Amino acid sequence: MKLRHAPATATALAILAATIALTAPARAQTYDPSYPVCLQIYQGIADFYFECRYQTMAQCAASASGRSAQCVVNPYFAGPNARHGPRKKRSV
Repeated sequence: MKLRHAPATATALAILAATIALTAPARAQTYDPSYPVCLQIYQGIADFYFECRYQTMAQCAASASGRSAQCVVNPYFAGPNARHGPRKKRSV
């Protein structure tokens, strides 16, 4: 019994495996709480991501100039006096 479709099936499986292996991972959308301003970069109608690494709106605006992007206030900015690290217990 000959398998007439074996080469076509093998080729299709190889293409499928390559497609799955070579697709780019999804970008996680994160807001860095260390910076007060984020650059929202548009890649399509409903596809965008954030780069939160700006101290001022002016810095962000310079990066956004000429791009499909806008500057936004980081809603998760921790502020300059934010505590970092675990809390310490007070002794009474």
